[in-house]
Amino acid sequence: MAAPPPRSSRPDPRHIRAPALAVEHRSGWQRPWVKPPPSAPRRPVLGTPLTFRTTPRALLRTTARTDLRALTASTPARLGAGVALAATIGSLAATAPWATAASTADAAHATAATTAASGPTTIYDSTNPSAIPAGQHVATYSDGAFQAPASSVAGRGNVLWIDTNGTNTHASALDVEPGDATPAGAAHWVNAKLTASPRTDAIVYTFKSDWSSVQHQINNLPTWEQAHVKYWIADPTGTPHNVPGAAATQWYWGTNYDITQATPGFFS
Repeated sequence: MAAPPPRSSRPDPRHIRAPALAVEHRSGWQRPWVKPPPSAPRRPVLGTPLTFRTTPRALLRTTARTDLRALTASTPARLGAGVALAATIGSLAATAPWATAASTADAAHATAATTAASGPTTIYDSTNPSAIPAGQHVATYSDGAFQAPASSVAGRGNVLWIDTNGTNTHASALDVEPGDATPAGAAHWVNAKLTASPRTDAIVYTFKSDWSSVQHQINNLPTWEQAHVKYWIADPTGTPHNVPGAAATQWYWGTNYDITQATPGFFS
């Protein structure tokens, strides 16, 4: 049996990786030397694949510095071109018809929302809620002779349920007028409502002429409870207005319903 050929200390040429053309000097076993042709431009190649095991540290440092200098030199130009392109695209988009129409619509909606939030709120109250226009804010009775079913306010906005005798602390408001709750009863109702639900507000409806009597009774309550009372004052002059100090003013008495103008945040 013939002896196997002697193993050479030189690596098999088939496994030698060809060095990059941009590199002029190599060391170690990576041979033969490869030099770029005279006509080839000698400039750094970003991202040249180098391995730590087969490449001298000096060559790694030199290549890294070259890549960094080339990247630093090209970055301002690239950034400038990108900013210019973005500005051009933005200006074209801003002047497009659809963009102009959308901006106008957004501005109109924003103005309407701001006006609605800062302007007065209209509330309709009636013993017959079905007579109130659809989509409007409604006030109607939760008890008493004119108690209204929940189905009668379907399709309306915010609903204020009015307690007529001071027994329903779940109601939104208390009606203080002859034949209904009294000023003293208003103080008891406010105290009971706020004790059960301290984070809510207690709305008290009364005539302008009786307001001072109601206030006299409620002023005997703790200060924090007084701060949670909103007065709804009847002053039917026929003209929309707000009585100073009142959160809402009932300015119109009609056949089918009455109309109130409330200050912003009345329902909050």
